[in-house]
This record gives sequence, structure tokens and C-alpha cells, in this order.
Amino acid sequence: MAEQSLTVFLKLVAAGFYGLSSFIIVVVNKSVLTNYRFPSSICVGLGQMVATVVVLWVGKALGVIHFPDFDTNIPRKIFPLPLLYVGNQITGLFGTKRLNLPMFTVLRRFSILFTMFAEVMLLKKKFSRPVQLTVIAMIFGAFVAASTDLAFDLEGYVFILLNDVLTAANGAYVKQKLDSKELGKYGLLYYNALFMIVPTLVLAHLTGDVQKAMEYDGWADTVFVFQFVLSCVMGFVLMYSTFVCTQYNSALTTTIVGCIKNILVTYIGMVFGGDYIFSWTNFIGLNISIAGSLVYSYIIFTEEQSSKTSEGTSKVEIKGKIAV
Repeated sequence: MAEQSLTVFLKLVAAGFYGLSSFIIVVVNKSVLTNYRFPSSICVGLGQMVATVVVLWVGKALGVIHFPDFDTNIPRKIFPLPLLYVGNQITGLFGTKRLNLPMFTVLRRFSILFTMFAEVMLLKKKFSRPVQLTVIAMIFGAFVAASTDLAFDLEGYVFILLNDVLTAANGAYVKQKLDSKELGKYGLLYYNALFMIVPTLVLAHLTGDVQKAMEYDGWADTVFVFQFVLSCVMGFVLMYSTFVCTQYNSALTTTIVGCIKNILVTYIGMVFGGDYIFSWTNFIGLNISIAGSLVYSYIIFTEEQSSKTSEGTSKVEIKGKIAV
């Protein structure tokens, strides 16, 4: 009984850890890039890569975690994840900077639609009609909200929709690479970040982002520096918490926790974001999308439970037949 209680406790802690990490990084990134007007999303992404490499390298040096040492086969084993990783990270940061939090979270729901397309085409997976209808509701709500977004920013919309596509592709390839078990979760995280540090630094130099970051006049502000460092560290913490939540619970639980987090971010962004412009049509569209995401989570959860129940019944029947 005590062991079962501990397991439940660990599951709750893992889910809470992921939800809190996911919430904090969105809010902190928004504060750094919008409230403090830090001029370089690329440099924030670069900081997150460096933090990931340092934390994992120290962890391996101390024997806390393990992943393969570098060899000439690793680039082949990990490709194209580093490209998807950096693209996903940079487009997400650009989108965060240019969009208000409510529209950011609603447009991120397009990643569910793109993921469904990818699974249908690549994995030949089929989705039930209720799931299809709830995804349509989420997307419809996003379109309604966008139609009267008084703070409309074309570049922001392009970046976040690109981010949705890259998120879907990244998720599919991460699953493929984890299933192969060649590098493990820490190896994927470490080499993803390591391989893209130099190319990202070159990109930041060519675009003038390094110069802009060095000339930024907020480095004397202790609160800004704290938030910038927190953003860098949270880039790693978020990826790690996603693995932990999925490990102790399931990918389903991770999805549901992320959905609840997005709802909180949407409403908090309306009140405290500072860049949300209210209109009734936009507000109604946001709430249609939120309602769709809640129903989506409920349907996915009940379908998963039904699947487990069916599997359990099948096993009992098979055992009974063997016994006879």
C-alpha cells in the first residue's frame, strides 16, 4: 500500500513538474523578449543550448546520468533532429516575442492538427470522429480569434505556424530515435544542442544579433539578468520535465497537462500580458478553442482508458483458454 501511494505521489510530482516548467518558460520568455525588449531571440535560444550542454555534461561527469561518448557515427544517428530542434526553438521564441500570450497559445494548437496529418500519412494511424471534431473546433476557434486580432502581426503568425510544423516533425523523429535506443534521451538532448551551438552562433553573428545583444542596455538590471539566466536554464528543464512526466505517467498525461497549462497562460496573458487587445469576437474565438482542447483531452483520456480495459479483458480471456 505504501509503495502504491509513493508511485501515485511520484506521478503527481512528475506531472506538476512538467506543468510548472512549461508555464514558467513561456512567461519568462515573454517577459525577456517583450517586456524588457531584449533584441535577440536567437541569443536567447543560444543561451538555452549552452545551458543544456553544460548541465548534461556536468551530470555525466558526476556519474548522475549516462549517454554515449562522441564518435563519428553520432551525426548520422541523430540527423535531422538538430535542425528540427534549433528551428523549433528559434521560431517559437520569435513567435513568443511578436504575439500576445492568448494568441500564441491558441495558434500553438495547430501543432495538434499537423501532428495528426503526420501520423495519418506516416504511421497510417486512424482517429475517431469525436477527436477529429474537437480538433476542428480548436482550429475554428483559432481562426475566429485571428479574424479580429487587433494586435495582428504577420511575421508572428508565420513564425508560430512554422513552429507548429517543426514541433510535429520533431515529435515524430524524437519518437523514432528514442525507440531505436541508440543514444537515449540524454544523448539526444546533449548532441541536439551541442551540434547546433556553432551554426547558431554564426547565424547570430551574420544577422547582427550578437552585436545587438552586447549593446543591450539592460545588462545592468539584476532582475533582467536573473530572468535571462532562468530562461536559459528552463530551456533544458522543460525538455527534461517532458521526459520525466512521460516516463512516470504517459504521453497522454503530458498532453493533458500541457493543455491545462495553455488555458492558464491564455487567461493570465489576457490580464497581465500587457499586449492583449480585447474584442468580443477574439475573446469568443479563444474560448471556443479552449473548450475544444478540454473536450479533446477528455476524449483522448477516455479512449485510452477503454483501450487499456479491452487489452486487460483480452489477456484474461487468453489466460482462461490456456488454463482450460
